[in-house]
Amino acid sequence: MKIKKAVIPAAGLGTRVLPATKAIPKEMFPIVDKPAIQYIVEEAARSGIEDILIITSRGKSEMEDHFDRMPELENKLAAGGEAKRKMLDQVIDITKLANITYVRQMEQKGLGHAVLQAKKFVGNEPFAVLYGDDVIIGEDPCIGQLIRAYEETGLCGAVGIKEVSKQDIRKYSSMKVESLKDNIYKVTDMVEKPEPGMEFSLFSILGRCVLPAEIFDILENIPYGAGNELQLTDAMKVLAQRSGVAGVDFTGTRYDMGNKLGILKASVEVGLEHPEIGSEFRAYLKEISKNL
Repeated sequence: MKIKKAVIPAAGLGTRVLPATKAIPKEMFPIVDKPAIQYIVEEAARSGIEDILIITSRGKSEMEDHFDRMPELENKLAAGGEAKRKMLDQVIDITKLANITYVRQMEQKGLGHAVLQAKKFVGNEPFAVLYGDDVIIGEDPCIGQLIRAYEETGLCGAVGIKEVSKQDIRKYSSMKVESLKDNIYKVTDMVEKPEPGMEFSLFSILGRCVLPAEIFDILENIPYGAGNELQLTDAMKVLAQRSGVAGVDFTGTRYDMGNKLGILKASVEVGLEHPEIGSEFRAYLKEISKNL
């Protein structure tokens, strides 16, 4: 079955980048001239996703505004003629990326609890999950790579994985993997935030997965896990142990937008490649680096 629906959990409080997130959702932090959430929606759209549900929370209406029409701005740009045509096209194109709906997660009880809010939206179809903290930029959209692996392997799901350091594996999850072909693995077990010595490998899920609808029944029946939260990893562990899921060592660069250093890296690296300011920005960095 083709994957046509995606869920983007974006309800977190962004405590790692306070005080900025007290008033501005971290998903709306700009990477040069586009907010992080737009990169994620564009990735889904490029992968054939038609319907997207964004899980939000109180104080995050800016995301809804961003993907909505804004007649006042559009009329002003239209009045500017050809000089403003590119800008007008950009703001209108944002509203046409996908059919986007929203639901509020009234209490933040973990990623699994956030995904559970999408049960009615998903129905009985397999679906994609793109974490709202993670912007992944590359020629081949990351979630598209997972969708292909899900369809080709026939396994019950797919997860985007990367090797991380021994220090970072404690903050993420650890996968038990068997190589299938090229950059695709079969994941047969996993553990969330492993204690030292409890890791299966240094492969961790980073920001993307494709799941069957049965994940909702699992989430409704497993206990709360690490941090007293309903962990999506614990639910995916059931799938992995039952019949295995595909692990894709994806191509592309991941930026953690819930992390101060990740935000800076995204701005610098995307800025260097930006068609309007890239060359000037590169010259600027070379100049200031002389004094470092």
